[in-house]
Amino acid sequence: MTVRAATVDDIPELVRLREVLAVRMAADIHGQIESGWQEAYARALEERLGDPDVAVYVVDAPGGGLAACGAGFIYRRFPGPGLADGRWGYILGMTTDPAFRRRGHGRAILDALMAWYRENGVARVDLHATSDGMDLYAGHGFAERYPGLTWTSPSR
Repeated sequence: MTVRAATVDDIPELVRLREVLAVRMAADIHGQIESGWQEAYARALEERLGDPDVAVYVVDAPGGGLAACGAGFIYRRFPGPGLADGRWGYILGMTTDPAFRRRGHGRAILDALMAWYRENGVARVDLHATSDGMDLYAGHGFAERYPGLTWTSPSR
């Protein structure tokens, strides 16, 4: 299996895999999936692929398409205790097509993302996980640190 950087040619498959993840996430939180986000997601991928603070990795599926994907971002905030340079990472969109699960694709993508963060000197990486991914992330040293709170506009 080979992990590679995503290209603009992968965007339709990246959108498809993000839809797979959205359904899984909604099941975990008993939430609803907003409609109409796919076009904006595809546009954002096209604009941001290749940015130095963005990494999107994929594993090709045999016969075409993608088996798995994951993305990482490097953000900057004010420096503070425990984050002296203010840079932190966030992983999102870690998804494996259901037909290719339990074969190490997600682990390989997570390994590539964590290597990218180390190469870029990022000392803290956050993520939100579905219940399916908890063991994978715990095995890479991710742990709950603070309770997370989220505000969502009532107009959404």
